[in-house]
Amino acid sequence: MDIRRFHLIWLVLFLPVLVMGQVKKAPDRVRGEGPWNQLIIRGVMLINGNGAPPRGPIDIEVENNIIKKISVVGYPGVDIDPQSRPVLKEGGHEINCEGMYLMPGFVDMHGHIGGKAQGADAEYVFKLWMGHGITTIRDPSCGNGLDWVLEHRERSLKNEITAPRIKAYTAFGMGSGEEISTPEMAREWVRENAAKGADGIKFFGAPPAIMAAALGENKKLGLRSACHHAQMDVARWNVLHSARAGLTSMEHWYGLPEALFEDRTVQDYPLDYNYQNEQHRFAEAGRLWQQAAPPYSDHWNEVMQELLDLDFTIDPTFNIYEASRDLHRARRAEWHEDYTMPSLWRFYLPSKISHGSYWHFWGTEQEVDWKKNYQLWMTFINEYKNRGGRVTAGSDSGFIYQLYGFAYIRELELLREAGFHPLEVIRSATLNGAIALGMEDEIGTVEVGKKADFVIVEENPLQNLKVLYGTGAIKLTDDNEVVRVGGVKYTVKDGIIYDARQLLEDVKSLVDEAKKKEDFEIMQPGISVKSKT
Repeated sequence: MDIRRFHLIWLVLFLPVLVMGQVKKAPDRVRGEGPWNQLIIRGVMLINGNGAPPRGPIDIEVENNIIKKISVVGYPGVDIDPQSRPVLKEGGHEINCEGMYLMPGFVDMHGHIGGKAQGADAEYVFKLWMGHGITTIRDPSCGNGLDWVLEHRERSLKNEITAPRIKAYTAFGMGSGEEISTPEMAREWVRENAAKGADGIKFFGAPPAIMAAALGENKKLGLRSACHHAQMDVARWNVLHSARAGLTSMEHWYGLPEALFEDRTVQDYPLDYNYQNEQHRFAEAGRLWQQAAPPYSDHWNEVMQELLDLDFTIDPTFNIYEASRDLHRARRAEWHEDYTMPSLWRFYLPSKISHGSYWHFWGTEQEVDWKKNYQLWMTFINEYKNRGGRVTAGSDSGFIYQLYGFAYIRELELLREAGFHPLEVIRSATLNGAIALGMEDEIGTVEVGKKADFVIVEENPLQNLKVLYGTGAIKLTDDNEVVRVGGVKYTVKDGIIYDARQLLEDVKSLVDEAKKKEDFEIMQPGISVKSKT
């Protein structure tokens, strides 16, 4: 492998997350009640992650973080018979959740743990995730270093920190002291990566022989994998090649349109294109799906069927590209004012060097292309789901005006836009993520024998997914009063009950402190700072 090519991929795609150093470690846990030997959640409406319709009222009994009993205790509009309910034992704890909705804990399949350049430390990121019901994340590339991530993985498992449980996927080649130039060297790196304790590998592409060797060895070891098929090698190694070689999941959509090409072998790049120019890169990416085989054509169907036969997982991360089709919407999201760090806001602004800050002269033509891109992309993803394919939910926050936690809920809305029934959306966010991580025996649904990971909300999220946002949803009451409803009420992880709103208040305090220290006020790009009196 040409080491210069490898370094180019690394620098362009990975530098913003990795090279700028580790973020501040998470502090010891001070939030959350429990765990208890016994926990009973009473009277909820259960929305399980398996696609089943809601039912309730239900009592859920947990012992030592394991679900022991799920009891249907009544009917709508009928008083609950106390004799039908689980009995609270001495030293146990119960919470009354009558009228509330309970789901399995959410799984974010693309969760970067902050970034030094973004000024997003672990506490800030973890609390934004947990405040939105996210109890498990996959860190795709271990941007803070494998040792750092493994330390937090272990501390999260012991509940020593307020954090989701973590799956650590290192970037292929990470930590290698020399060029990975042969298949055997690739296999050796994979073996060493597994021995260090990584849960899987994140690929960006490499020469075919290297990719085949690394993926094959990783599969043999029983580890899972993800890939962002970067343009540097996608012309000779797309998602079909990866899936055949043993890749278990793809991120975003790079590599998929290329597998669907019929009348070309490379993207129709303008002749003055420069991949180092972020606006070139993202503007032309917005034209890529239009170059692929049309929906439901023979080739389109053949590619889909092969991926289905390989039991392949797609993690689309619709949200992270949404600013491409509507920049004003993403930039003006209401949560930026209270929850976006000053350093993160600066990172989002137009830049010639910051990855994803491609607003050099973004306009109508680019947004129209991306709107068409989304239509074609969503058509494939929805049909993949309809034919039995596994689609998960991931956010990739910290870039392109997408904020941790909030962006994950937006991802659920975009799955709904793609055509998913709300119950299918919840399944993507829970059971499908658990299966993709090999954790379906532990999490993903509310079943006896599984861990006590729950999201509890006061409103029905199936009727309006916006009630899952930390800022809630706007509602006009019968008394003609405008109110905010929703926001996750409780996030339960490993039987520990977290007040989700308190976690978000903690985040707001961190942001307020940073703003005060810097005398910072969010201003839209190109607008002069207001004079202060």
